[in-house]
Amino acid sequence: MDLARHPRYLTRMPASHFSHVRTWVFDLDNTLYPPSARLFDQIEVKMTAWVMRELNLSHAQADHLRAAYWANYGTTLAGLMEVHDIDPWPYLEDVHDIDLTTLTPDPDLAEKIRALPGRRIVYTNGDGPYAARVLAARGLADAFDAVYGIEHAGWHPKPERRAFETVFAADGIDPGTAAMFEDDARNLAEPYAMGLRTVHVAPSPDPQPHIHHHTGDLAGFLADLLA
Repeated sequence: MDLARHPRYLTRMPASHFSHVRTWVFDLDNTLYPPSARLFDQIEVKMTAWVMRELNLSHAQADHLRAAYWANYGTTLAGLMEVHDIDPWPYLEDVHDIDLTTLTPDPDLAEKIRALPGRRIVYTNGDGPYAARVLAARGLADAFDAVYGIEHAGWHPKPERRAFETVFAADGIDPGTAAMFEDDARNLAEPYAMGLRTVHVAPSPDPQPHIHHHTGDLAGFLADLLA
């Protein structure tokens, strides 16, 4: 597909496409830091080890279950809560106990986010305490007005509609005046349906009808938007 000719999928955009936006919603993992940091490699190892230990499964069985629950329920945690009725907090504390030294502060990104007009929030399928650690490591802790984790969505994960509705209601977001930045394309389908401007943040484009824009350079995209 020739992305430059695709009418609904723009890698660059007129700033006017965002002139109505008053709330800027950012995912956390692989969105506010580059995938090259490979934090999820660590998290997935911890998830598999947790499932092995707590459900008494082999490594192969646990790894398969981890991936299957992510695909079918939105997150591995959601599957574990639905099927096995686990307590989420011990699980989250375990799997997010990772090394963040691969993250470095990004003053340019922080400056661009702070310059966005209106309210700026983080909404992640991780938990709030983990998000706070990541934001601190990236030098972004003071760039946002609020941080919402999966606990604030009633433990419902993206991409479920009720997860977005819960968080947006808690923050008082009008979807018609909001934009969302997210690395997982499936998590943009419901925001698009609700009326948000959607931006897919990933190294490679994934043109889909519910994605308005793509970027592999979030700071550069915001610079264009603010120009």
